[in-house]
Amino acid sequence: MTVRVRRRIIIIGLGALLILGVVATQLSSIGAGLILHPPHRRVVGSPPPSCQKVTFRGEGVNLQGWRGEGEGNRRGTLIYLHGIADNRASGAGVIERFRKNGFDVIAYDSRAHGESEGKACTYGFFEKQDLRAVLDTVHSGPVVLIGSSLGAAVALQLAAIDRRVSAVVAAESFSDFRTVASERAPFFFTSANIERAFKLAEQQGGFRIEDASPALAARAITVPVLIIHGATDSDTSPDHARRLFAALAGPKRLILVPNAGHNQSLHGGEIWTEIEHWIDDVVSPVGE
Repeated sequence: MTVRVRRRIIIIGLGALLILGVVATQLSSIGAGLILHPPHRRVVGSPPPSCQKVTFRGEGVNLQGWRGEGEGNRRGTLIYLHGIADNRASGAGVIERFRKNGFDVIAYDSRAHGESEGKACTYGFFEKQDLRAVLDTVHSGPVVLIGSSLGAAVALQLAAIDRRVSAVVAAESFSDFRTVASERAPFFFTSANIERAFKLAEQQGGFRIEDASPALAARAITVPVLIIHGATDSDTSPDHARRLFAALAGPKRLILVPNAGHNQSLHGGEIWTEIEHWIDDVVSPVGE
């Protein structure tokens, strides 16, 4: 092999390494962007009957939502929290169901979702403080949080630090963000790409990945919690629900819904009958 050929091979090799380095960096940047900036879903339609559009002041952001007063004897306040890349509209049926059962109801778009402000989703790090600010606007009495996916994770993280929360229904929550994000990463992301994406997301979003952990929060939760998860969920494995259930310190119940994938465990009337009965059992009426 001539010197000229060797030199060409070395140049080609260095060029390939440079390209791989650039690609690796770009993959991490793309990963961080996907973490921080989930797709926005536009809120379509009017508020549910007897609900009004309201603006809540969160932790440095304005949150757009709905509020309604319960019918009949007041039982407390129920707050619905939607999942990733979703908005408050997915809770329209939920809040109307419980409003008719005596609960004041609230649903709002999480930061960086729907019509709310916010540059980044932080998986509970700032969202729990937003929810705490929303709680500042409710009447005294029991507060029930019903969350799906991201919303469930936020509800659990707040329940660990705010005594105003009386009970939590958490459907399809992740146990900790690091694990679920790693599990959901595309196959061509290496562990180094994923770690770099986490670091970039932390720098750009101003939060710590390790702190976005419902399982860590669960150790400090003493109020009743109902964990619901699809038994065939391939996006967020039922193992997340099992870890959460094991970590919870207070009264708890776990329901694995047969043949339900992600965002499917709350479909159907039977599960809502279970939820209503559970809330009736664990939440005392106003004044008791």
